[in-house]
Amino acid sequence: MGRCPYSDDLRARVVEAVAGGCSRRASAGRIAVSASSAIRWVELHDETGSVSPRRRGGKSRSPLEPHASWLLELVAREPDLTLAEIVQRLLQDRGVRTSDSSVDRFFKRHGVSFKKNSARGRAGAARRGRGAATLESRSARP
Repeated sequence: MGRCPYSDDLRARVVEAVAGGCSRRASAGRIAVSASSAIRWVELHDETGSVSPRRRGGKSRSPLEPHASWLLELVAREPDLTLAEIVQRLLQDRGVRTSDSSVDRFFKRHGVSFKKNSARGRAGAARRGRGAATLESRSARP
């Protein structure tokens, strides 16, 4: 990830120095920032009237978003599909070539998780005859 943006106070001092007659490079040297930053901040102030940084990032541009309703319906109908099977279905039914990881990120964004079925229960004891039921049946013998 990138660094945090410089404070508005520092940016404003550079812009004020330039407005006071100093060159952009000279004001950058006085305040100990790069010349390119000073040039960009002055241009930003001229365009917007503010020295505050622009918003970072952007909206997700996932190629799966146009197929969101189809994907969510598919998983609701067939909850046992693996990611690889979903990728195959996308290619067959929709002609969309994608990867397991992008499908996984899509479902995370939409709050769909693939949890194990709690009705299946836990596996039995590792060794036969060591479970609580076996011990009870042994103790009940005369």
